[in-house]
This record gives sequence, C-alpha cells and structure tokens, in this order.
Amino acid sequence: MDEKDLCAYSIAKYLLQIKAVKLSPNEPFTWASGWKSPIYCDNRKTLSFPVVRTFIRQEFVKLITEQVGVVDAVAGVATAGIPQGVLVAQDLGLPFVYVRSSQKNHGLENKIEGVVESGQSIVVIEDLISTGGSSLNAVSTLREAGYNVKAMFAIFTYGFPIAEQNFKEAKCPFYTLCNYEKLIQKALEEEYITENDLSLLKQWRLSPETWGV
Repeated sequence: MDEKDLCAYSIAKYLLQIKAVKLSPNEPFTWASGWKSPIYCDNRKTLSFPVVRTFIRQEFVKLITEQVGVVDAVAGVATAGIPQGVLVAQDLGLPFVYVRSSQKNHGLENKIEGVVESGQSIVVIEDLISTGGSSLNAVSTLREAGYNVKAMFAIFTYGFPIAEQNFKEAKCPFYTLCNYEKLIQKALEEEYITENDLSLLKQWRLSPETWGV
C-alpha cells in the first residue's frame, strides 16, 4: 500500500470512529438537495478530537507541499473550511483569509475576509466536496479579486463525476485526503457495514440523484 492510500484509509478509520461519517444504506438520509443518501458526512467533528485534527493538518500540509510547493497564503471556504484552513496556515506560517458564501450586506460588504495582496498565490481548503459548486464559487471569488488560485484541497470527496467535470471546466486542480471508495472499503473491513450494505453503497455512488427514489 502506498503512502497516499495509507493516509486515505487512516482518515477513513478516524471519520468512522468519531462518527463524522455515518453510513445507513437501509434508512437513508435526505440531503438539502432532496437526494436520498446512505451516507452523512460532518467533518466539523474532527476538530473536537486533537489526534484526528492533528493528523488531518499534517496530511494537508504534506499534500500541499507535494502537489503545489511554495504558496503565499491559505484560504478557507466558509464555514467548515475556515478552521481547517487556519490550522494549515498556522503550520505553514502563512497569511489566512476566508471566503463567505455570500457578500455581507453591511459594513464593508466583504466577501473575502482577511488581508492577502492581489496577485499572490493561494491554496483553498475545504472540508468536503460533493458536486463542487459551492467550493468553486469560492475559487471564482478569489480569482475575481486577483488571487492566483493554485489548487483546492479537501478532507473528503464523494467522487461524483460532476465534481470532476466542474473542477476541470474551472481549470482548478483539486486533491483530497480521503474518498468514498476508500471509506466504504474501510467500513467493511472494520465491520461497520456488511457485504450487502456495500452493494447498496456502491449502487448509490453510480446514480445518487435517483437512488432510493
């Protein structure tokens, strides 16, 4: 097993242990989009566990160094990407900003909070990538402000083809520490799910918008 897979499986194990990810193929959750889903992911819970939080921060820093190299600043996507981004920026000794989902309607009406010079290179931190829509909105905001967005980094992705397509069209590379396939394999190995559950989970991944309808 290579180092990347080892990291992915380690994070999958952590997410399952602390119940940041819940798998329920027989009693699915309903997302805000209306999709029925056998998985619910809340990576904010990782912040409450120092060992998990530290591991994620270290792996983010390692991945950024390997894939991008030296950058001028770190940005977080509101809200869940903010604390993760702060931890990474602190480790790298870099300035930090965060991107709001919408512009403030009072004061300076900022959409980007913090101070980074226009033209500087920046990496964006997110907790979770589903279709990539909200994440890429943050990338667009940063680019419009004159920042050189090098890539986006996230803890977890469902691996939807639409996300791959959206990031490709936006010409924004993205990298994640863990993904759906690795997570459900680790869940089976750790006996969080059965072989029958695994089959249902794989079916959802193929057609999430119609699964369970």
